[in-house]
Amino acid sequence: MLSGAAQPDVLTHAGLAPVRFVCQSALPEGMAYERFIHECGAVPTREGLHDFFNGLCWMQFPATKKRLNQLQAAEIAAAGIRPVRGPVRDAITVFDENAALLHAPDALWDALAAREWARLFGALRPLWRESQLVLFGHAALEKLVAPYKSITAHVWRVTQPWHSTTTLDAWLAHDLTAVKLASKPFVPLPVLGVPGWWPANEAPAFYGDAQVFRPLRQVSGAVQ
Repeated sequence: MLSGAAQPDVLTHAGLAPVRFVCQSALPEGMAYERFIHECGAVPTREGLHDFFNGLCWMQFPATKKRLNQLQAAEIAAAGIRPVRGPVRDAITVFDENAALLHAPDALWDALAAREWARLFGALRPLWRESQLVLFGHAALEKLVAPYKSITAHVWRVTQPWHSTTTLDAWLAHDLTAVKLASKPFVPLPVLGVPGWWPANEAPAFYGDAQVFRPLRQVSGAVQ
């Protein structure tokens, strides 16, 4: 595992990671986790799959993870630690824990945003071969260790194809801004519905479960 005594920098696809992984006990009592990472360049790490996958995300997406931490630290510096996170910190947490990254043709994205599940996974199913999808959130990755049908990621649209994790990492670190995060441009996706991700979804009836593949809701003139 990644926890334990302070360790040397970890190699990533792009070179050295921007952080070290240290034992959870290195985090001073009363100090915000995000502030500690920002000021010390070290990630307090516990034993267990959750922090293990967080460490893997730091190694695969070092620029993006660093950018998320910078945004968190800026919000904490401006507003302090409150009982309820503000919209930016809340969105950062959602992204960090549960984001999926998708580059897809417009027709596929539009069907996903409209929760048109039958069309998304039926008539448009061949378009998934033209798409790229990767899970970023470490909590989502942890859930997939023991997969179940309702695992749902928060999708962030990537507007250009990527040829390597390095190029995706660089693009994403630039795309993440406080303003964009505050708007919460996420779209839910039950990931085991993605063609090729789960054998059971070859049957059209798989998508008939309205408790998982929920329709778009109307809320006070808006949609969710």
